[in-house]
Amino acid sequence: MNIRAKALTLAMMALGASGTALAVATPEEIKQLGTTLTPWGAIKAGNADGSIPAYTGGIEPPASYDAKKPQFRPDPFAAEKPLFSITAANMAKYEDKLSAGQKEMLKKYPSFRIDVYPTHRTAKYPKYVADNTLKNASSCQLAPNLLQLAGTCFGGVPFPVPKNGSEVMWNRTLKYDQYAYVSPGQTSTLVDRSGRRIETGAFAYWQTFPHYEPTRTKPIAADEMIEFGRVDWSGPARKAGEKLVLHDSVDMQNVGRRAWSYLPGQRRVKLSPDVAYDTPSPAGGGVGTVDDTQVFYGAQDRYTYKLVGKKEMYIPYNTFKLHDEKQCGVDKVFTPNHLNPDCVRWELHRVWVVEATLKPGMRHVYPKRTFYWDEDIPAVGMADNYDDAGKIYRFTQGNYYPFYETTGHNTHEFVVHDLTNGAYVRQAYTVAGNGMMTVTKPADAKPVNFYESGTLSQEGVR
Repeated sequence: MNIRAKALTLAMMALGASGTALAVATPEEIKQLGTTLTPWGAIKAGNADGSIPAYTGGIEPPASYDAKKPQFRPDPFAAEKPLFSITAANMAKYEDKLSAGQKEMLKKYPSFRIDVYPTHRTAKYPKYVADNTLKNASSCQLAPNLLQLAGTCFGGVPFPVPKNGSEVMWNRTLKYDQYAYVSPGQTSTLVDRSGRRIETGAFAYWQTFPHYEPTRTKPIAADEMIEFGRVDWSGPARKAGEKLVLHDSVDMQNVGRRAWSYLPGQRRVKLSPDVAYDTPSPAGGGVGTVDDTQVFYGAQDRYTYKLVGKKEMYIPYNTFKLHDEKQCGVDKVFTPNHLNPDCVRWELHRVWVVEATLKPGMRHVYPKRTFYWDEDIPAVGMADNYDDAGKIYRFTQGNYYPFYETTGHNTHEFVVHDLTNGAYVRQAYTVAGNGMMTVTKPADAKPVNFYESGTLSQEGVR
């Protein structure tokens, strides 16, 4: 029996042993999708005072956008000024819309502030993703163990009407991220408490999401690989020449993540099971874990997830300026303790709040976490990460801005703040001249064998 067949058998056995799958959305809830709710479950209407506008279709490329230059993404909101700024002095006025991590940042660092701009709901999905999401509302389910899909799930938001915290987290795991990406020049930089910059990673990055192939019509298989990723390191010097491939399975119970790395010093490829959970991030410089990546990245099996509900909060959004080297180059953006507040745009959005509590017998450096996921894009948001004493240990923020060529999505850059030592790391951002992340057409996407361990071995220096 091959690995895929074995995994499928195990998944079906797990379902049989643990009972029936969890319920789907009700007919009444499904009727709301596309009417009072967007097809992916966000509230269409604005809020009571108009500070969150109604959803009207998402972002359209401005006239200055040139599709022949996909890395050139002009800021349609460049002329806007902050409506107000939140500091330690006035945060009590806004505390109901701030996370514990944000409040701690404001209290700990007098230089930190939150500049709040007008809210723009720029999220947009291709028609096939919206159509698949509507199918999922009545057919996609979770197994009772909450670590496997059940029912019939397609390439879209799996749970547009989430019933529990696990379903919200699955919406993040199966986020729409186009079919394939390439980023030839990403960088990670650590800033210590004195403000000193240390490059912790320079790398090319490729990612493929098979379930988002645009012409695909079949549902996600019980044992399917939902993500292939590859990192080729060029720096710092100690990491130059290293390579890493990741395979993430939809079955977190029996298959999970598989990772292999090529180490030039050893001239061999080895299985790397520690590229997961709370292993220190390879590009984090000691700040952040593997599953801090993009706010949360990995299996869900070590936590119990409680859905607190939906609330209005200030989150990083439409951060075009942060990625503009002319306005916010490395000499300006990196300041002690946090990114330069002049470079970060915050907006008021409705978010799903999920509390994660470590299961008995499980281990993780964060016993408790609280996630805040945007209602329009369930992979955009923030996280408060607590230590064993119940204090805020690290605050993570994802700096979202839309890619016009992906129909409104980009979620890769993120920042982890260590509130115990005043350091922070900005990961997976692009430096000038190295090539920003671009969408790869299905016909040009890397084949599956590009992400195999054998390929790393063949490419490695001998």
